[in-house]
Amino acid sequence: MQPALAAAPVDRRSVVSLFSRLRTAEGQSNPLPLYAELRAMGDIVPAPWGGHLVTSFGLCHQLLRSRSWRVPDRGWRARQVDATRWSASASRQMGGTMPMLNPPHHTRVRRLVGNVFDRNAVAGMRASVEQTTNRLLDRFEEELTQGTADFCALVSEELPVITIGEWLQIPPNDYALLRALTHDQVYTQELFPTPSQLTLSDESTRQLHEYFTNLVNERRRNPGDDPVSSWLRAWDMQEPDREAADKDVYFLTLFMVLAALETTAHVLSSMVRLLLEHPRQLNWLRVHPEQIPDAIEETLRHDPPIHMISRVASEDTELAGVTVRKNEMVQIMVGAAHHDPDHFASPEVFDISRRASHLSFGGGIHYCLGNALARLEAECLLTALLERLPGLRISAPPLWEPRVAFRRLITLPVVRG
Repeated sequence: MQPALAAAPVDRRSVVSLFSRLRTAEGQSNPLPLYAELRAMGDIVPAPWGGHLVTSFGLCHQLLRSRSWRVPDRGWRARQVDATRWSASASRQMGGTMPMLNPPHHTRVRRLVGNVFDRNAVAGMRASVEQTTNRLLDRFEEELTQGTADFCALVSEELPVITIGEWLQIPPNDYALLRALTHDQVYTQELFPTPSQLTLSDESTRQLHEYFTNLVNERRRNPGDDPVSSWLRAWDMQEPDREAADKDVYFLTLFMVLAALETTAHVLSSMVRLLLEHPRQLNWLRVHPEQIPDAIEETLRHDPPIHMISRVASEDTELAGVTVRKNEMVQIMVGAAHHDPDHFASPEVFDISRRASHLSFGGGIHYCLGNALARLEAECLLTALLERLPGLRISAPPLWEPRVAFRRLITLPVVRG
């Protein structure tokens, strides 16, 4: 890897224009040329709205693993002058979830949660995920007999919510509501949500707060063998204040659903899209299914579910020759870093034999808690698709949500034969 380069003077309008193009549906359908433009501006680029953009793989990896960089927690958000974005109720709620906690609070919560998706736990979930996958593919295959079927609506949006819903023992009739609320809630985590998007996010967050507060209260009254009841028991042993314990468990349950639905759905739809766009590699996988894990990892590199992650400097810091002031934010541009030619050979090429590292699950103390579950869902789905549905092809251009940070494929029209 080449040494990190400090940013040369950058025209503010060029950066604004680039992000305007990136957040369109067209920009989302192929962001790679825009990321190349951004990387050409430097490894660290001043953001016109304040802070900096980090584009190189080496610097992004360093920041994600470093304990000296913090997440924008509730305290940081409360100090910002941009009240419209950071003081919105949806933003305040996100500030209480585990990815937005700094030590020592984060350390305490992570220790109490433990490794809920360790090898044994994930192995125990495999049969259920396989059963759900085949049930969804039954319906998908039935739709294919009539012509075009939308893979997103029928499969990739359904598998994550059913998997996490069954694990949390949430009533199946509530899955559609939680999926819809999650799609709207995520706007508050975007770079520049519009007023209408913030309104949607605030309302969805209000409904999610009501739903999961009621869920925690119900499990408090009638504890069982579900994760929420287990967390309540664990918190009660450490926290004498029942109200504080219930609040922590609420934030944890909310986070589990938000994290499991939006990001995993993208991994599943992106994986299928990329393989259908590369039929030779798809055919290779049919003969060599042992390479399915490699195909999943290359999907995570080529098109990660989160393309931008925020960190805050805990003190004045020199980063690639640029001074980042205490409490100043940097945006870790994961989508650009994953196509850094100084780290990857031919990074624009989707290659399931690559076996390269990636930052899709973050790093350091905030490394994704559910990474093994997401990989399990992807493995079960791809295995079943290879066995059951040869001859699939994309029948029309996919449609994308015009966002920057969180990727979402809205439709993936597919036909058979």
